[in-house]
Amino acid sequence: MELNRRTVIAGAAAAGIAATTLGGTAHATGGRKPVKTLFGKLADGTKVYSWSLENGGTRLKVLSWGGVVQSLEIPDRRGRYANVSAGFDNLADYVAKTPYFGALIGRYGNRIGKGKFTLDGKNYQLSVNDGEQSLHGGAQGFDKRVWDVEPFVKGSDVGLHLYYTSVDGEMGYPGTLKTKVTYTLTRHGEWRIDYEATTDKATVVNLTSHVYFNLAGEGSGTIEDHELQIAASRYTPTDAGLIPTGELAKVAGTPFDFRKAKPIGRDIRVSHPQLVTAKGFDHNWVLDKGITARPEHVATLRDPSSGRTMKIATNEPGLQFYSGNFLDGTLTGPSGRTYRQGDALCLETQHFPDSPNKPKFPSTVLRPGQTYRTTTIHTFGC
Repeated sequence: MELNRRTVIAGAAAAGIAATTLGGTAHATGGRKPVKTLFGKLADGTKVYSWSLENGGTRLKVLSWGGVVQSLEIPDRRGRYANVSAGFDNLADYVAKTPYFGALIGRYGNRIGKGKFTLDGKNYQLSVNDGEQSLHGGAQGFDKRVWDVEPFVKGSDVGLHLYYTSVDGEMGYPGTLKTKVTYTLTRHGEWRIDYEATTDKATVVNLTSHVYFNLAGEGSGTIEDHELQIAASRYTPTDAGLIPTGELAKVAGTPFDFRKAKPIGRDIRVSHPQLVTAKGFDHNWVLDKGITARPEHVATLRDPSSGRTMKIATNEPGLQFYSGNFLDGTLTGPSGRTYRQGDALCLETQHFPDSPNKPKFPSTVLRPGQTYRTTTIHTFGC
């Protein structure tokens, strides 16, 4: 039986159960101003800072480099803490090796075919960094920028405002884009992400977060026994370059049917052409709710071994589920263990990949005078 999260946290604190990672006791409340520490320096001497937040029993560490979530700690059913996000313990690996571990993604999350699109009759060529495609904003996307960070405590909430201005032409995108992303930990331990952006010239925008989750704990091995539910009756099949074909295919009768929770490993090795091409799941699910004014629940992830659960709510129309197919054992996390295929997964709330080239997909165009706004909320349980 799933226990109430606050009951577990409060019980753990009363019993003095030690946290597995930070070595402290679990706290039901206690949001305090985020703590800033030096994490490292870039080759040009630029300092990169780490910000530590805690509230409602959730602990979060964020870097000014790429807005990276370096660690996300939540308790299991016995009140024991573990970091449930993949990453590194040093800046050099984030700069040189990371497959977007924990990063903020922009200007355009996911892929744009051949790095090209046309807007208002003008052709644009983007940075190409994934074969023939532009992936996650190009070779120097938002994940490889130093963000300005402003901590805050507002009522019972604690968090960070992150700011980055992308100049006109950066990575080939038109318009100067002013971006603000807010990470909030609520008194109930929810992790909320609010994205905002404005532009001085028509452009395309699709911001998201690229945290790699393993609810059993970082470095603990495969996520194939995790149970996943996605409220989507359709998905967007891709071609050999993982660019959507434009079809909105039904999930019924395919390995892509997660309308009822099932273990990720149940169908991941089924000989389905889409799974063979992507080496697993790396697709956009078309959420049944569509675009909504407020965040609505769209997915639930559960680890049976620890009892940890994560529910995701968003106002976005799509969710990219990536099953860690290209982790190949060459990267080592803070646990000292290497990440192999399927050792972590991503659930990226978003508009659809290649939307600038697919007129039937929801538009990602942002114009002067408009404000891009989207929200994603992660709710943890055990």
